[in-house]
Amino acid sequence: MRVKEIADGKHPFAYEDEPATKARAVIRDLKLRILPIADANKKLLGIVTRTDIMAISSSISPITVKGIMVDSKYVASIDGDVVLTIKEMLRADAWHVPVTNSPEEKTYRGVLSLENYIEVMIKTSPEKFAKSVSEVMSTDIVTCTPEDEVEKIWRLMQTKGFAGLPVVKKNKLIGIVTQIDLLESGAVSPTFESSKGRFRASPKISSVMKTGIIAVKPSIKVIRVAKIMVFKGIGRIPVIDEEDRLLGIVDREDVARLLIK
Repeated sequence: MRVKEIADGKHPFAYEDEPATKARAVIRDLKLRILPIADANKKLLGIVTRTDIMAISSSISPITVKGIMVDSKYVASIDGDVVLTIKEMLRADAWHVPVTNSPEEKTYRGVLSLENYIEVMIKTSPEKFAKSVSEVMSTDIVTCTPEDEVEKIWRLMQTKGFAGLPVVKKNKLIGIVTQIDLLESGAVSPTFESSKGRFRASPKISSVMKTGIIAVKPSIKVIRVAKIMVFKGIGRIPVIDEEDRLLGIVDREDVARLLIK
């Protein structure tokens, strides 16, 4: 199987001279994880991630996307082997990567995600998902509480690259907060400056977190979790016991690692 068979050839991109604030709106509104950046000839220059967008401190910032873009950890080739490419993505800790014609030409062709691979494997090789969630989940989890200030968690996500954190109260899972939640809330500037130029207190995580989240028991088969990820667009799913205590997290990387073993 080749990358071109499963990559998203319609994934949005931006030109290098477009405003960074426009990129922020695109990422927020379309819930993108990366936005590839190209020159006038559609040659790939870099990417902008949610973390990069969260560093923009003003809704009227004059910065262009070229001023905040970074190099992609890995760039896939359109004719590359999918399994080898997924292995390289996992090695680089990259869930989404831009796709180009070739490393030499660098013409932008789309984006490949772990989700693309998981979706096709659900259809073609469901037997590879036979393990239980407890066998693939991560147990070393960073959490936050509903009383944590948004600014603190924003900084943690920015510095550590966390895409989302479970919210725990009295050792029980009560919600989750993601970068998209912070972007949509508007509370993602480092100084949290109001429109009147006065500093305002940082809100609490309880005001922006999502409740009523999907969580699973450790005995659930990975195939069920994979389908939730693909069909609901969820990147990570908490694993809880019968008393709602958080046991672990299973994410797309955990699932993809299982599939390429």
